Amino acid sequence: MNPVPEDRAGPADSARANDYDSFAEAYTAENETSLVNAYYERPAMLELAGEVAGRRILDAGCGSGALSAALRARGAVVTGIDTSAAMLELARRRLGADADLRVADLASPLPLPDGEFDDVVASLVLHYLQDWGPTLTELRRVLRPGGRLLVSVDHPFAAYGSQRLAGGSPNYFETYNWTFHWTMGGQTIPMSFWARPLHAMTDAFTAAGFRLCVISEPQPVPAARELFPKEYPALTTNPNFLFFVLRPA
Repeated sequence: MNPVPEDRAGPADSARANDYDSFAEAYTAENETSLVNAYYERPAMLELAGEVAGRRILDAGCGSGALSAALRARGAVVTGIDTSAAMLELARRRLGADADLRVADLASPLPLPDGEFDDVVASLVLHYLQDWGPTLTELRRVLRPGGRLLVSVDHPFAAYGSQRLAGGSPNYFETYNWTFHWTMGGQTIPMSFWARPLHAMTDAFTAAGFRLCVISEPQPVPAARELFPKEYPALTTNPNFLFFVLRPA
């Protein structure tokens, strides 16, 4: 879950950071039509997923269910988990009362059986976590043998470049927290992400027992050029998100 943030280098109130319950409606409205979500990240994730009819998929960090809905429309059987009860309520309105949606924290053991899923999608969620190790271990546990983990995260140069532009001096090779504010729907919300270099990401994947199949730096879909003429060039000339496809080793 991640529209383009505003004030990337601004201060954040850590006690309230990343509180999606407090702006679930505003975030969902933004996510439905924004350039980075609707015309860039989500289409790229669906392209990587490919043919999913009949596959059991865990949407880890499903938010209000936009990606879950798209996967289900392609014939997948989808389970969604998220820490935000308010976002899951919006997902239930979208997907129906019988949708398999559960409150769960990706930083904790998941209330799911071993080998339950053909695929796990983790769309713009891992960068909320300081330590990827326990989460990746759990995601590997719930995958069947031969399953896939599809991940999108902030590109490691996105945080680094934003910090530099704001006058900071980040060390690209460190894992560090960066804070900013999102403003949407008349609300300003403090956000907090963990930036890490590419090698730290791939090291975490292999340490958790995954092998790397694909690294992707996709472009927005062509329709975005006319719909977002001012913003489009930045997404086609600067790194923003990074995608991985992994399988248990």
